[in-house]
Amino acid sequence: MDGDLSSPDQAAIGAAFTQATGAKVDVQIQEWANINTKLATALAQNDPPDVVEIGNTDVPLFAATGALADLTAQQSTLEQGQSWLQGLSGPATVSGHLYAAPLFAGNRAVIYNKKIWAAAGVGTVPTSYAELTADLDKIKAANPSPTFSAFYFPGEYWYGALQFVWDAGGQLAAESGSTWSGALDSAAAQQGLGTWKQFQNTYSTAASRNVDTKSPDQAALFAQGKAATILDSSVNTVLKDNPSLKDEIGVFPFPGQTAGTNQPVFLGGSDLAVAAKSANYQLAVQYLKAATSVAVQKADIVGIDGWTPISTQLITQTAGSLSPASQAFAAAAARSVATPATPGWATIESDASINQFFASIATGSASPAQAAQSFDSHLDQALNATP
Repeated sequence: MDGDLSSPDQAAIGAAFTQATGAKVDVQIQEWANINTKLATALAQNDPPDVVEIGNTDVPLFAATGALADLTAQQSTLEQGQSWLQGLSGPATVSGHLYAAPLFAGNRAVIYNKKIWAAAGVGTVPTSYAELTADLDKIKAANPSPTFSAFYFPGEYWYGALQFVWDAGGQLAAESGSTWSGALDSAAAQQGLGTWKQFQNTYSTAASRNVDTKSPDQAALFAQGKAATILDSSVNTVLKDNPSLKDEIGVFPFPGQTAGTNQPVFLGGSDLAVAAKSANYQLAVQYLKAATSVAVQKADIVGIDGWTPISTQLITQTAGSLSPASQAFAAAAARSVATPATPGWATIESDASINQFFASIATGSASPAQAAQSFDSHLDQALNATP
């Protein structure tokens, strides 16, 4: 996909593949616009591309139609002794069968303004949720303007809000046999939702309760000094708006309720899958093996492109080569939770229902219990729909 792997990174994977097989690879870059439609058409042909890059949460959609080869028998070969990140491998594992191998990850961590924090008397990074809220209380007290956020957190920001559910031990949905059921009405999920509502309402502006991260842009608000802290996927978006903040920005994983652990994160990223109609299955598997190898992940996926690698071991092994900010993002990625591995998840991401679910709680238009009852019903229907 355009913008994912640099040309040197693509060449490195190709070189490793050729060295192992003697075969060559033809890489064709695709644009993101309408990509799922393009992939569905290409995979249905009798001469499809042998290997395709797919967004990690989209794998179940293509697996359900029979478009992807079953890689279960190849899993240990592809893992190569690594413990893949659950947020990448989970969506690729449908009904116990593996349909793709992880390529790289991207995720979110806490970005904070060191100068604003220090001015409020906070000089160290919190290592627990209790420490974080105590620090934010000081920052809020030092900046009482109603348009300032100690921690700007939009109400529709479901990627971040889910971390509270997972940290409390809750889940979006549970699978029993081949049936999925919404699980946000569970005691653990309700606890997480209640904690998130309190956090959002306490430290973010009232105007943020029914908006997403782009309207207004949270990175821009941070860059303008209207927020001391945000949860985001990169410091670059902030620096684009205000390069002078380069030495004033710090990053750390969002602390969990248990001291010394961070909240589990939602992992974005990509997987590599083999077309079910590929005429070169064994070679395709070898290409996946090259891309997931320790050498390529270390030197290229991390070393060249700076993506988070695909296993907990690789995160530990590459930490020393990363900037402090990148180390924080990688550390956060080590604890992740998978979204439901079902084609119906694509509906949840596309229809904005999950955005509205969290916004209804943040605004108080529904209690966590009321919102969960309604959204669980939608999950029951959407997650079990056949493509």
